[in-house]
Amino acid sequence: MATRKRRTTRAERLSELLRVLADTGSLHVGELSARFGVSSATLRRDLAKLEEQRLLTRTHGGARPRGHTNEVPPPYRESRSPEAKRAIVHAAIRTLPTGPHVIALTGGSTTSELARELPGRADLTVVTNALNIAMDLALHPRLKLVVVGGVARPQSYELVGPWAEHVLASISVGTAFVGVDGIDATAGITTHDENEARTNRAMLGRAQRVVVLADGSKLGRSTLARMGDIQDVHEVITDASAAPAAVAAIRRAGVRVTVVEVGSAKDR
Repeated sequence: MATRKRRTTRAERLSELLRVLADTGSLHVGELSARFGVSSATLRRDLAKLEEQRLLTRTHGGARPRGHTNEVPPPYRESRSPEAKRAIVHAAIRTLPTGPHVIALTGGSTTSELARELPGRADLTVVTNALNIAMDLALHPRLKLVVVGGVARPQSYELVGPWAEHVLASISVGTAFVGVDGIDATAGITTHDENEARTNRAMLGRAQRVVVLADGSKLGRSTLARMGDIQDVHEVITDASAAPAAVAAIRRAGVRVTVVEVGSAKDR
């Protein structure tokens, strides 16, 4: 008896539609209908929703990008590789020391997952420039939460600019957990926006230890704006889908790389 293909959820479809659009530059309803196992009418409704959010422009029979960025907003990134992100987060939490400690979180889908999983320790102080993370952490009354000021970027929910950097300059951080759009032994750690990169670089500069949380798709990849050199990173936590060559190159640069196995508590 043939195994029936699992029907995708709407969140998964929207995330995948944006990924395909970023990779190929166009979407065609007829081709995607069979791929997702849904009707053309359903896909047209999906495209209409994304157009309402100004993430694409519909065309006859499909869609094209709106603007010139490949950046996908956090809600649609969170549905990608959820099991890998949870495994990465659990490994990251195990690195937290006992006793009073200050951590910093940049924006990103994996750092957002980390915020939701943080233990409610009264001796933890969390500094963040991400509005969605701040909202999640506000529900943990035992944590001390510090939100830097700045101008909000709707593409990433991060507060950026001189105001944010001024606040960060007065804070000392024990561990910074960093979300990236790319990490490469040569290009360093990168993101899509130059203002976001500058603010996050200010955060990293205040940290005694910098830990990059990145699913395997981010390793060996570089995007527009550099947040820091690979030598600014102390540890990378990723999953087993990462290209072995990219992992090896980062290790040769002197950075510890922890590779977690999805669905397992073990890492290597």
